[in-house]
Amino acid sequence: MLPLTDPKWKELKGGYKTLYDASVPLSRLERGEDVWKDLWQELHHQGSVGDASYAAVPHLVRIGATLPRRDWHLYGLLSAIEVERHCKSNPDLPSWLRESYKDAWRQLLPLALDDLRVANERYTVRSILGAIALAKGDLILGALISLSDDSELREALERDSAWSELYREEN
Repeated sequence: MLPLTDPKWKELKGGYKTLYDASVPLSRLERGEDVWKDLWQELHHQGSVGDASYAAVPHLVRIGATLPRRDWHLYGLLSAIEVERHCKSNPDLPSWLRESYKDAWRQLLPLALDDLRVANERYTVRSILGAIALAKGDLILGALISLSDDSELREALERDSAWSELYREEN
């Protein structure tokens, strides 16, 4: 894991493909500040992520584990970074980060399972389920759950007549 005090953070690029020092908002998050808007905006932009996004993942999981409450922001951002990491237009995971990145996903699974037991808010539940699928190595299911909104899921279900009938009966 790249220490938050390492000067290398200033050389990493975020979702805009420009330099973004994620150590600053990560340090603020660690102090309990709400920096999710900044992290979402800079680490993931319209399907683009960068090496700063990847380097932030181990810290997001580490800090997330200490938060009194975890919601959709943590699981959604981690999932977005992981899904977009596989996009050809995004950079490969740097070799110097590979082990801590994969370890972060292994550590995320028990957190997500614990949070799923008590989560009631629909976006948090969906984000957790997407993150669980990704942590278990199912990129397609994780992407479907994490990146689809209600209208896209309804449309997919309505293409199958059996699901379509079920859907109409319940609503």
